[in-house]
Amino acid sequence: MAASAVRSAVSLRTNVSRRVAFVRKIPWTAASSELREHFAQFGHIRKCIVPFDKETGFHRGMGWIQFSSEEELHNVLQQENHVIDGVKCLKSWLILRSQ
Repeated sequence: MAASAVRSAVSLRTNVSRRVAFVRKIPWTAASSELREHFAQFGHIRKCIVPFDKETGFHRGMGWIQFSSEEELHNVLQQENHVIDGVKCLKSWLILRSQ
């Protein structure tokens, strides 16, 4: 994982004012733009991080989506299935932090 992706992910996780969803099982055919497009239907996305492996050039099948508000993150939680490029993604670990 690139060092800049790690720093970005850590900054998302450590800032308590952020509303961040962790998504895994992202299909290899999807890029961060598809992830952003899918989750934008639930609210404004401030940041979308999908770390890539320098050696293979492929992403690692996981990503973080930062929303502008707690309500937008709740909108994601209410949706049972998230299908991107025909593959069901898992929102296995979600962080909900208040200011």
